[in-house]
Parts: sequence; structure tokens; C-alpha cells
Amino acid sequence: MKIARIHADQRDELALVISDRLLPIARLRTLADFPSQLLPAFVTMEDVLHSPSLLTQLQNVDQWIKTHTSRIPESWWESTETTLPVVAQPEKILCVGLNYRRHVEETHLEIPPYPVLFSKFANSLEGNGQVVFMGDMASQWDYEAELVIVIGRPCFKVSEEQALDYVLGYCNGNDLSARDLQFRTGQWLLGKTLAGMAPIGPYIVTRDEIPNPNALTVRCWVNGELRQEDETGQMIFSPQYLIHYISQFMKLVPGDLIFTGTPSGVILGQPPEQRQWLKDGDHVTVEIDGLGRLETTLKAGYPVE
Repeated sequence: MKIARIHADQRDELALVISDRLLPIARLRTLADFPSQLLPAFVTMEDVLHSPSLLTQLQNVDQWIKTHTSRIPESWWESTETTLPVVAQPEKILCVGLNYRRHVEETHLEIPPYPVLFSKFANSLEGNGQVVFMGDMASQWDYEAELVIVIGRPCFKVSEEQALDYVLGYCNGNDLSARDLQFRTGQWLLGKTLAGMAPIGPYIVTRDEIPNPNALTVRCWVNGELRQEDETGQMIFSPQYLIHYISQFMKLVPGDLIFTGTPSGVILGQPPEQRQWLKDGDHVTVEIDGLGRLETTLKAGYPVE
């Protein structure tokens, strides 16, 4: 099942993705022959994250839509080109640095003995098809295509073998980074969590549709030029190990996001004289097998209030 957040009917709505189109599910309640018991109330992503029974209900709604598509008015369908961040206010956004061997090699660093963890804040979240404004405090903007884990159940001190049982699903992510701010001090935070630096989406794909997150291809294009391509099986620390490891130190809760690291091919990994940082008008695309495409456009300056 594919679940998205969109702005429709003048509010934040939950939508299901059917054949690359979005259907805001609240509209179903106005359909005469829709079985109301399948969706007894207005449902948000926050509701789904905190109620496993609602996820089952959504799966039933998803199946109903797929078998009754002809009954749904064409005007009700929305495009996947523009969506909101799949989770609005996660308690935690945890990121992993240096988690692909070739990426470690291109940065001329050592393979870490433990996962390198840092964080972003919710202010950095952005949806699909959105503009990220670059402001005027950084000049070395870079892309990082990543698999993002969305936690679906509370977990603390879970085993590596059971870790994926606590996952709601997966989505594309772009760990946008300002390298000049990232390395200004020994802490990366400033260069990782400016507004819009964590585009995610366009939707969550539930874990039943991604049985093996260790066998996905991650790709990134800038203005149509392929810059990154690698397999999640090349991670130093697998998704299940990351959940296990992090949960030894802190309780993960529904809606928490884990950016699992980026493959080689980032601008930072190029020889200094060849680096051409992202600039005004650049378009970045992230695509991971089965997770759709995440599109982001960079723009100079700040949004007009």
C-alpha cells in the first residue's frame, strides 16, 4: 500500500496511491455505494501512525478502491507530482553518515566502526515537487539520495532479527547539505537542517510491499544527469541493524524517520577543482526501486512572505 499526505479540499488530507494517482480518501465518504464501515471517520497520517487498526482499515479501503475504480469520479483523482512530507511532525529525524563503502572511499575517510548518527529537525522537512530556497548563508549545497525508514511501532532494545517488524514503510529522501556550514565546526548540524533540507516522499510504501530493503537500487539525477547509483545491499550498516543499534540507546516511536545514508557520487566526493555546487534552478530527482520519484527544485534567496 502507498500512503501520501496532500493538500486538498483546503486541508491536509490522507491519500492512497493507485496506479500512480492519488485519491484523497475522505472523498469516498460522499460516494453513495461506498461501505461507510470501512472508513467511519476522517483519518490523518498521525492517526494511522498511532493506531495499528487504522492501518488495517486503510488496507481494506485500498482494496475496495482497486476493485471499484470505475465508480470513482475522474475529477477526484490527484497527481503525485506535488505532495506534503509523508510525516508532518516526527519526534525524531535521525540520519546516518558514511554508510556506503564507496561513499566513504570518495570522502577519503575511514570505515566507521559504529553508525555515524546525526539529526535533522522538522523544519527541514519538505514534500515532493516543492521548491527549496537556498537562502544566503551557504554556498556549497549538495544532494544525498537516501532510503528513509518510517517507524510504525514503538521499539526499544529490539533485536536485529526483529527490527523490521517495527517499520511502517519506506520512502525516498534527499539529505540536502550545505558543506561549508557542515564543516564549519566539528558538528554537522548547521549544514544539515536549514529549511527544506530534508525532502521526503512522494509517499510511504508499506513494508509488506518492500520485503527486502537490502535489495533496492538508489539513484539520483541533477538536471537529468545521473549522479548516484548503488544498491542498498552495499550499506555498511543495514536498515535492520540501524534500527537495532539506535533502539539500544533511545526509544523509537511511530513517525520517527531514519535517513539511512547516501551512496557515492555526491559533489563533496569530487576533486575540489571539479566541484560545482547546486545552484539556483537546479532540479534534483531521487528514485529508489518501488518508492516512486522525489523531485526537488533549488531556488536562490528566500520565499516571499
